[in-house]
Amino acid sequence: MDDPVRVRRVYDPPEDGDGTRVLVDRLWPRGVSKERAAIDVWLKDITPSDELRSWYHQDRSGARHDTFVDRYRTELDDPAHTEAVDRLAGIVREGSPVTLITAVKDVADSHVPVLVDHLQHVMKRT
Repeated sequence: MDDPVRVRRVYDPPEDGDGTRVLVDRLWPRGVSKERAAIDVWLKDITPSDELRSWYHQDRSGARHDTFVDRYRTELDDPAHTEAVDRLAGIVREGSPVTLITAVKDVADSHVPVLVDHLQHVMKRT
């Protein structure tokens, strides 16, 4: 997979090269209208469970990050998430650019890199 997936924050203005813009947050971003966000697909079910997300955010020190990554990877393989993962993989397979959109402040420390990594593995398997 030659990096057909980009990641951008919802607060950044859309760009022509974004292609299909996929929101990968469970909640709609605060203060952003649907028009401004320019979201094509919203995959709520691809995000960490409420329980996992709450657990991770209880400790802001970063000490839980590795455990969070392991637990989220496990969730991505469960039936509640696989349909959304398959849908995202299908969008990527269509060949046009795909941009994952998120509202998180620290993208590198969020669920998004785990999701991108998981998607790359799914794409290689099929």
